Order: sequence, then C-alpha cells, then structure tokens
Amino acid sequence: MMLGLSLSAFTTLHVIISLVAIAAGLVVFYQMLNSQFSPPLTLLFLAMTILTSVTGFMFPIAAFTPAIGFGIVSLVALALSVYALYSRHLAGAWRWIYVVTALFALYLNVFVLVVQAFQKIPALNALAPNGSEPPFAIAQVVVLLAFLYFGYRAVKTFRTRGA
Repeated sequence: MMLGLSLSAFTTLHVIISLVAIAAGLVVFYQMLNSQFSPPLTLLFLAMTILTSVTGFMFPIAAFTPAIGFGIVSLVALALSVYALYSRHLAGAWRWIYVVTALFALYLNVFVLVVQAFQKIPALNALAPNGSEPPFAIAQVVVLLAFLYFGYRAVKTFRTRGA
C-alpha cells in the first residue's frame, strides 16, 4: 500500500520525509551537544523519523531485506526514545537512554543516506559501484566514528529542564 500514489511519487514522498527527519535530527543532535532542547523541533525529528520507517514498510516487499531490518531496529529505538522523553521525562537513566536511542535512529537514517548517495549520485557510484569498495567503507566508517564521538559527548553534556 502506497497511499494511492504511484511508486515514483511515493518514493519522492519517502525521500522528502527522510531528508526532513535527518535535517531536524542533526539540529536536535547539535542542540544536545549544547544542552539545548526545542520541543517542537524534537517532535518533528521523532515524528519524521518514525514516518520514515513506517513509509519504508509500504514499499512492495518480496522478501526480508536489510532495509526492513533497519526499519524494525529504528522503530524499536524510537519507541524507547519517545518513552524516555514523553513518559519518563528524561529522569535519571532515561536521559542517556533517550540520547543514545534517538541518535542511533538518526545514525541509521544517515547510514541509509550514504548508501543511497553511493547508489544514486554518479560521481560516488563511480567510486563504489557495488557498495563494497573502499570509498564506500571509508565513508560509512567516518559517519560511524563521528556519531560515536559526538554521541558520547551528547550523553555527557545533554541536560535540560525543558523536556
């Protein structure tokens, strides 16, 4: 089911939702690093990231794929994020659980963005046409290391009274 849209239109909608989720998530991540909290922006990030996974399940599916696995794992992480933020109000350990799970969901979206960039952008595809070449691996390792480093910093620094 693709909301009555053609596959092309639905794909465009899914990509837009994903890009909004990533952009909002990067701003929320930056805010975490500076102990800032914007409830509307955080809600946008979480809602769009959830919607990214949900719309991903609406594509025609013939078999279990890594994308389906990513969607399931992302939704589990997002459920914990939403619970930590809105039910537990970031009290005690729920603060770092929120930071880790929200950033993990963002990382999964950025991981997929890098995959899609190497598949769809001709200059990147020429460097790694199979997605297993060193330029692709290096890009993914750089993204992972950046998320680990800045994620660790966010866990250590994020404090807010606005949750």
